[in-house]
Amino acid sequence: MAELHKSHRTGWLRAAVLGANDGIVSTASLIVGIAAADTTKEGVILAGVAGLVAGAMSMAAGEYVSVSSQADTENADLALEKAALQNEPEAEKKELADIYESRGVDPELADKVAEQLMAHDALGAHARDEIGISEVNNANPLQAAFSSALTFTVGAALPVLVAWFMPLNSLIWAVSIASLFFLAFLGGVAAYAGGASIFKGAFRVTFWGALAMALTAGVGQMFGVSV
Repeated sequence: MAELHKSHRTGWLRAAVLGANDGIVSTASLIVGIAAADTTKEGVILAGVAGLVAGAMSMAAGEYVSVSSQADTENADLALEKAALQNEPEAEKKELADIYESRGVDPELADKVAEQLMAHDALGAHARDEIGISEVNNANPLQAAFSSALTFTVGAALPVLVAWFMPLNSLIWAVSIASLFFLAFLGGVAAYAGGASIFKGAFRVTFWGALAMALTAGVGQMFGVSV
């Protein structure tokens, strides 16, 4: 029976979870901090919406730049490897055979495997086994940017909607409790999708979310003024 591996999901899953988690934590913390500063409900909602828009664009830009930079580095390494394969094919074959031998393959068999893999796809073999680049792990910059922006927007919209429908005097507690519930649910779903412990996934995002909201509420009360 074939195993159902989860590692192929790491590219989009990381960006999606990061976006939604950041959307909930940053926007809920912003709303709680502004509300604790004794401002009006309109001011709280305005801050939440502004945080949503700014955060979504920031996540998209950050993911695009990060993934693009990684892709540039990988392409540069592949170009170097391609030149080495053209100029010193025997040395590259020996290098590949040494890698397999270091992993426990018999020297004679390692040499045959390296020869056959290079005959099939020399650059692909060296990319995987020497550099550590594979198609499975390659993330698409546009896909990562769009996923992060979309999930940040969805995550940030949740505390904004709670703040919109709740009266100002109970807004802080309502946003905090609802956001912690959202975070626990997100952490559990992400852990399940990745094949990890649901409890651990839910606990760690809930803990850091609670800490962030508590700190921003403290800052709001410390420096808050009526607006």
